[in-house]
Amino acid sequence: MTFENPVVIGSGSWGTALAIFLARKCPQVHLLGRDQAAADAINETHCNQHYLPKSTLPENLIATTDQNVVKTADLVLFVVPTSATRATAEKLAALGIPESAVLLSCSKGIELDSGKRMSQIIADSFPENRIAVLSGPNHAEEIAEGLPAAAVIGCLQEEVGEALQDVFANERFRSYTNLDIAGIELGGAIKNVFAIAAGVSSGLKLGDNAVSALVPRALAEMTRLGTALGGNPDTFPGLSGLGDLIATCFSIHSRNHKVGLALGQGKTLKQAVEDLGMVAEGVPNTRSIYEAARRVEARTPILDVVYAMLYQDVPPAEALDRLFRRTPRKEGE
Repeated sequence: MTFENPVVIGSGSWGTALAIFLARKCPQVHLLGRDQAAADAINETHCNQHYLPKSTLPENLIATTDQNVVKTADLVLFVVPTSATRATAEKLAALGIPESAVLLSCSKGIELDSGKRMSQIIADSFPENRIAVLSGPNHAEEIAEGLPAAAVIGCLQEEVGEALQDVFANERFRSYTNLDIAGIELGGAIKNVFAIAAGVSSGLKLGDNAVSALVPRALAEMTRLGTALGGNPDTFPGLSGLGDLIATCFSIHSRNHKVGLALGQGKTLKQAVEDLGMVAEGVPNTRSIYEAARRVEARTPILDVVYAMLYQDVPPAEALDRLFRRTPRKEGE
């Protein structure tokens, strides 16, 4: 199985980076966005000035707003904000994506009302298509530059997973396969919450010890919650769990870390999001993941204090105190 005509839905930084990657492997790639002026500018300058201004886009990457391009696609990447995934899938299903096309979810989050993962939402509209997920510690800026990285691909059909593994591989990028779609998606979603916590810690100037202590405790919490929600515990120490957690808790590229940093420095959530100027999935997903955790009665102390900061107006310093006032436990609990 090979892919000749991929379509990437979503022309933000991650969608553009993935389109750049695919354009180096495939004859033609369409980048489907909503803004015609932005699409025209990309095609004229071969640059997505708003999201990846330092990256040159290959000439076989074509930006468009014409949704009909999905009708001839053999691989469709969903790289839209998680809150828009259901509406996007429903609209494209009405247009008609071929049943032979592979659908790849590249967004990280779960739906607030249903608690469904992105691949499940896509499957609701495309029950006949083969669906896979891609996740890992992959900042768009670095992928676009061709810096070394790795990702994990989740798919139940072995031949599809291997075909995706082949297309998402080059001399600087390595991909792995894993049958645990739930664990891959949950790790990628839950880590966003902890990235906000790490940013808050940095904003409060708590030092390296604090963030270094946060990461393993966040991994323990991610594994506990992710397993309760249907993931395999062996998945969370991997690329979509621990790998992504490290990247977002320490990297200057992390949007969620930037939001947390602004909160720790005294800005309101509204100010932090407006200053960012892009979607930080951890903000809406803190709410959806918090609700999911309550449904399975999971113990989630870090998630709880991030939720309190974002949605209950609890000051960051007070949220920190809540964590440290908790009853002592054994590390393995």
